[in-house]
Amino acid sequence: MGHPVLYRKRFMPQETILLRDDILVYQDEKVIVTKWNVFRPKAKFSHGVSCYFLEDGYKVSKFLNDQEELVYYYCDIIDTTYDAQENSYLFTDLLADVIVYESGFVKVVDLAELADMLDEGVITEELVKKCLRRLEKLLEIIYGGNFGELTKYLEIEGSK
Repeated sequence: MGHPVLYRKRFMPQETILLRDDILVYQDEKVIVTKWNVFRPKAKFSHGVSCYFLEDGYKVSKFLNDQEELVYYYCDIIDTTYDAQENSYLFTDLLADVIVYESGFVKVVDLAELADMLDEGVITEELVKKCLRRLEKLLEIIYGGNFGELTKYLEIEGSK
């Protein structure tokens, strides 16, 4: 059937982007792993590896600098839609994110954006509830010392 087509949908700004330059590294029924370069150059990082957890509703990314050093892990809470006819995945960013630094420091970000988009009617109450439940599950994994069970996918051969 070939490699699936991947799209990213965001609420802020409202856009849907074809991830045409992402390289598929690994796929099974539960995860998709890609490697990528940033769309717009950044001082701190230039590329990375992402793992989409299709059933769990989050994407864990390893952000790297030009020296191949870890900058941080960035976790997006997402909603995934698969279109079998097109063999495509639409990953909708549900706004809430978690940054995990190499030191172990954890930072939850963009919750105000989530509330603002709900107030503005851009995101549904159903999606906000889904986002918060997935965020809690992800934080339980991180604080429970099991984050390595997620990041191990970022070390799959070919993702480096």
